[in-house]
Amino acid sequence: MPELSPRRRLLVLAICCMSLLIVSLDNTVLNVALPSMRRELHADVAGMQWTIDAYTLVLASLLMLAGSTADRIGRRKIFMAGLVLFTAGSLLCSLAPNLEMLIAFRMVQAVGGSMLNPVAMSIITNTFTEPRARARAIGVWGGVVGISMAAGPLVGGVLTDSVGWRSIFWINLPVGLAALLLTLRYVPESRAPRPRRVDPVGQLLIVVLLGSLTYAIIETDLVCAIAAALALLALLLYEPRRAEPLIDLRFFRSAPFSGATVIAVCAFAALGGFLFVNTLYLQDVRGLSALHAGLYMLPMAALTFVCAPLSGRLVGSRGPRLPLLIAGVTMTASGVLFAAFEAETSTPLLFTGYILFGLGFGMVNAPITDTAVSGMPRAQAGVAAAVASTSRQIGQTLGVAVIGAVLAAGVSPASHTDGFVDASRPAWWVIAGCGLSVLLVGAATSGAWARSTAERTARRLEEPQPVSASS
Repeated sequence: MPELSPRRRLLVLAICCMSLLIVSLDNTVLNVALPSMRRELHADVAGMQWTIDAYTLVLASLLMLAGSTADRIGRRKIFMAGLVLFTAGSLLCSLAPNLEMLIAFRMVQAVGGSMLNPVAMSIITNTFTEPRARARAIGVWGGVVGISMAAGPLVGGVLTDSVGWRSIFWINLPVGLAALLLTLRYVPESRAPRPRRVDPVGQLLIVVLLGSLTYAIIETDLVCAIAAALALLALLLYEPRRAEPLIDLRFFRSAPFSGATVIAVCAFAALGGFLFVNTLYLQDVRGLSALHAGLYMLPMAALTFVCAPLSGRLVGSRGPRLPLLIAGVTMTASGVLFAAFEAETSTPLLFTGYILFGLGFGMVNAPITDTAVSGMPRAQAGVAAAVASTSRQIGQTLGVAVIGAVLAAGVSPASHTDGFVDASRPAWWVIAGCGLSVLLVGAATSGAWARSTAERTARRLEEPQPVSASS
């Protein structure tokens, strides 16, 4: 990539953040519209789970493939193809005549989305080569997630109440088209000096693993659970035998990287479950409109918006430990408030739980990205970022699947609002457990010992990898 002026680099960062905004905003906007979609499309809880999980599942399955393909044939080409697919998928979603077509079009969206975030992160990594400037850029990137959290519930509520749930997909159209034109004009093409080879077997195993696991949880299917376990075993046996695997298992010898992966899964599982439970509770149990439900969740979103850039600055100045500890404590406290103290029964307690969760989630995102990318050689940064992004999507997929399954098991088949509050207690304990995992794993993988494992791993990644089978 040619050397760019400071102004051009900031413009590239802004364009990349536009893509993150529409991908991140899509789910937070969608959650507020779930009850309206359920009524119009005559869907049950499982149907609502699939409208979210079909998207995050495909996204998680293809992120690493998209990142490696971009390194090979050109990051700008793949980024632009992603913008076209995501924008077209959004238009199709707004026209979906039934639940099945909506889920299919959400998968089209996800194929496009998989070409955006990891590729954008790779563009940023190669645009901001100086470590401090890169850390600031990643902080801005993390802040955009906060913006999407803050804007999503409110924008979704306004659009759903005033125009209808289909309009939530329209907001992606102008942003996607603007990002496409700006990319064509201002983002230079770049490729990896030595792109990684395609790993079709590894890619297929990931699709089988994630798809079978999600289906097994939502539909309580034992055969799919067995298929997921076998796919995981095959992946662990096959990938180390390749010269250039889709997932380089050596990454996980770094305690900070492994910790960031686990934390991403737990934090985003908590987020997926939190949004899913609260959206259904506020609209179906409390009887709020989509707009009022969005306003109720605004304290959570606002705290995420405020704390995300603050977390980025803390990571840059003091490292990831403090933000991770704050995130773990506050997310756990939020889950316990609902699980043990019935925060739904008291509006002040309800808002306290929202504020605590928003503070925690705002703190957790920047350490995940920074820890995953900063300890790796520059040539591996894009792959490391793709693994972190995949972990986020896996977490959100599993969060919605598990929480939805818990709710579906506890509510009345005749009306999913009967017994909803009691059925949500185990769900809130799951969310509290995710927060506790963030705390414990963050504490264990952010000290001096953990940093030493990251340094050793970085050195090993720069050495040729011995292989025992042909790639």
